[in-house]
Amino acid sequence: AEDEATAARVFNMARQDAAGFEHYAARVARMFGTGDPILEDVVEGLFHIAVADGIYHPNEDAFLHEVADVLGLSERRFRALRARHVPSEAPDPHDVLGLEPDMPMEEMRRRYHRLVRDTHPDQMIARGVPEEAVQLATKRLAAINEAWEQILARNAGIKAVATRSG
Repeated sequence: AEDEATAARVFNMARQDAAGFEHYAARVARMFGTGDPILEDVVEGLFHIAVADGIYHPNEDAFLHEVADVLGLSERRFRALRARHVPSEAPDPHDVLGLEPDMPMEEMRRRYHRLVRDTHPDQMIARGVPEEAVQLATKRLAAINEAWEQILARNAGIKAVATRSG
């Protein structure tokens, strides 16, 4: 919770500084290190702010894309976050889960279960984050579960076609 408060202070300073956000985003990235889930939480929070007025402007997309890049989020994670928050974006279930479409199903299942465990709102509560972050985690978990159901349905459809043609 203390690290997240520090990250929020850094971004608040960035809003007031004419030097631009890149320096502050890089500072936040160094604070947490590559791959830290808090960096994705930061971008998710920024998405939440960007769509709060009901409009997602191309300039907001460019800004968020650049912040995500500086923070080290992959293109796939960025698309998944955008799809979760921007109503006009159709999410690819593999992007939402961070999976490669050609992965073995058992590996997909393991990663899905790990993602559910790491994303669960109870984890956020245990970290002592604000209620808004818990609400974002709840929304994220719903998107994860929906994406998994889509993958399972596609897999069942592929098996059914293979059974009929084999």
